Amino acid sequence: MSQPPDQSGSAPRSATDPASGQVPSRWPDLAGRLIEDASGRRHILPVRVYFEDTDFSGLVYHATYLRWCERGRSDFLRLIGNDHQALFAGAAGREPAAFVVRRMAIEFLRPARIDEVLEVVTRAKEWSAATLTLDQRVTREGRDLFTAEVMVVLISASGKPLRLSAALREALQAKPA
Repeated sequence: MSQPPDQSGSAPRSATDPASGQVPSRWPDLAGRLIEDASGRRHILPVRVYFEDTDFSGLVYHATYLRWCERGRSDFLRLIGNDHQALFAGAAGREPAAFVVRRMAIEFLRPARIDEVLEVVTRAKEWSAATLTLDQRVTREGRDLFTAEVMVVLISASGKPLRLSAALREALQAKPA
């Protein structure tokens, strides 16, 4: 599956590849990656736990999981072809719009600690005309630490629900080869 342009982001001018000494034009996997297999399509975003992500006990602060899931949702939608800036700008004759969280059911299962590398796994569970429900998990070595079922709604700048684009619905329906 080809990626839309500008998915991984530009590298800073000072960053160089140690092997070649060249400045890379892009950071591969900055937005995570889409995986398609017999279980369907999922997005995986790796995250490292930094000091800023923890609370006084040294464990990941509860709101940090929500931030990571937001990043996972945004990058999942970006990688399947949703252009957030075009939505905000009202491109293609559409009213300016954005996805907003309508409902979220969360469960904290196990703690995470500083320096651990975790994965935010996002799957589209179901969708309707204007809503998209996602299954999200923060995992460590395949074990769930946190789960969330998140319903987002596409709304206009004036606050009214809008239909998901045909292109986005088609991308959500894509089946693995």
